[in-house]
Amino acid sequence: MELFQYMERYDYEQMVFCQDKLSGLKAIIVIHDTTLGPALGGTRMWTYENEDAAIEDALRLARGMTYKNAAAGLNLGGGKTVIIGDPRKDKNEEMFRAFGRYIQGLNGRYITAEDVGTTVEDMDIIHDETDFVTGISPAFGSSGNPSPVTAYGVYKGMKAAAKEAFGTDSLTGKTVAVQGVGNVAYHLCSHLHKEGANLIVTDINKEAVERVVAEFGARAVDPDDIYSQDCDIYAPCALGATINDETISKLKAKVIAGAANNQLKETRHGDKIHDMGIVYAPDYVINAGGVINVADELYGYNAERALKKVEGIYGNIERVLEISKRDGIPTYLAADRLAEERIERMRQSRSQFLQNGHHILSRR
Repeated sequence: MELFQYMERYDYEQMVFCQDKLSGLKAIIVIHDTTLGPALGGTRMWTYENEDAAIEDALRLARGMTYKNAAAGLNLGGGKTVIIGDPRKDKNEEMFRAFGRYIQGLNGRYITAEDVGTTVEDMDIIHDETDFVTGISPAFGSSGNPSPVTAYGVYKGMKAAAKEAFGTDSLTGKTVAVQGVGNVAYHLCSHLHKEGANLIVTDINKEAVERVVAEFGARAVDPDDIYSQDCDIYAPCALGATINDETISKLKAKVIAGAANNQLKETRHGDKIHDMGIVYAPDYVINAGGVINVADELYGYNAERALKKVEGIYGNIERVLEISKRDGIPTYLAADRLAEERIERMRQSRSQFLQNGHHILSRR
């Protein structure tokens, strides 16, 4: 990979390689864009095949966070860290403290949080060395488990998508097929049940399925059968890439709105469902409740304020749909445009401010 060429092509700002021989730390911090504010993005620990794979993942994830934070209306840019190692056996206190010192050295340009392979406990250790970390233990003023808040945002976004498809945002009587009923989806099912929606669910975890069947009157189906169900809304809440060549032909839903990341296997699948008239709520817009929630920690966490901001996901989905219609493009592209337009407006505003300041100084 020609790193500088790649960074220039996608407008990355900074990449930091961090190593600590004593603890075994090998980390890559990528800051994509700080136009809207400091870069916020989690720390992922993974057993990458090689260093190039780790770098590529960090670059991809950092850019994704720029779009997610911008579309969510946060005054934050995008960044990400990957730590090369096995999270089950390579972790130690010295590693995360060393990493915390590297974050502190960036002086607030990058703020981290937990991600795949890292935990609240890891964030607490990082917090021993820097304040530029979120998702720490509630004892330190954190927001705690983000799953309920993420689910609430997905629920609000689903209602906005339903309004576009059915003319009303009421989910009473609507049938929702939920793929995966883990922590986030369980709370989503709770909201849907309270509003009077009919639930069809699936998961490879039988205990999780039995729980939502017992508590919310859901009907369980085999994992391979979830796509072909007679339903109004398909809610992918498990693995990514479930919207693909094999599944699209089976879908009967008029709306796709769920918590999973990277729901489209390829961008062309977003084009396909758009052509089919399916209303798609782009994943990084509808599932932004978690990052909105942890971002509130930067102001001294207030649960009521955070939930109010998460409710804004409804309006964000509406704006994506408006751009989709305005520009005649699929919603996955409209989401990118929403983020890009916000960043560009800020860049122009800053440029104008600097020009005005220059003129004032010149007159003096």
